[in-house]
Amino acid sequence: MSLVAEYLARIGADRPLRTDAESLRYLHARHIATVAFENLDIHLGTPIVLDTDAVLHKVVRMRRGGFCYELNTAFAHLLTELGFRVEMLSAGVFHNGVAGAPFDHMALLVHLDEPWLADVGFGRHSTFPLRLNSRDPQEDPEGTFVLQSTVDGDLDVLRNGSPEYRLDPRPRRLSDFAPTCWYQQTSPDSPFLRGPTCSMAVPGGRVTLAGDRLIRTVGGERTEQILRSDEEILAAYHQHFGITLPRVPRPPT
Repeated sequence: MSLVAEYLARIGADRPLRTDAESLRYLHARHIATVAFENLDIHLGTPIVLDTDAVLHKVVRMRRGGFCYELNTAFAHLLTELGFRVEMLSAGVFHNGVAGAPFDHMALLVHLDEPWLADVGFGRHSTFPLRLNSRDPQEDPEGTFVLQSTVDGDLDVLRNGSPEYRLDPRPRRLSDFAPTCWYQQTSPDSPFLRGPTCSMAVPGGRVTLAGDRLIRTVGGERTEQILRSDEEILAAYHQHFGITLPRVPRPPT
């Protein structure tokens, strides 16, 4: 089986017959629904290598998830192999109303009859790709998204009126993200070092395992369960995310 066939099987998708917006929407939604956003390697002491082959092995063959650099790198490879034209974009994530540094986040530009913003690596985000040139509200199962132009030529991506990240529309290379990928794994200021988290969309909501807390949000109702043992935590990773781990991830000491 080819790697593309393995990848499609991993996300439960049929091979699209066309490289069009409908196919992109289909693949994007399948990825969101099957591949977790997670930072577990950081808390397992396993370095995250920003290399396409390594990322594909992790996501496809190991059936793991990852954070933005990994998930969007993998998705860009899949789309490219299927015939889409894809470019990587840098973004700064908003914190307390202020956009973060460039390369804080990776998103994707997909060129079709019009440009599309694809992003399967932001955690809770749009189920479907967004029209990059539209400034009108775009309705999505995860809320109302708006792209706003800035005076510097960037784009702010807003969800339900709150800014999520500031996008630089200039195409980048994978190697451009390597320093920030390293920073996110090592800096005491990195939010990814605060604790292990694993999250994925489920029908009508989301399931998240943060440390020993299993959080389910379905139909607007939130429930939280404390898992009492390592065995329960490892079983929850497998049951809810399809992830098998050798041990429970712990925050670096």
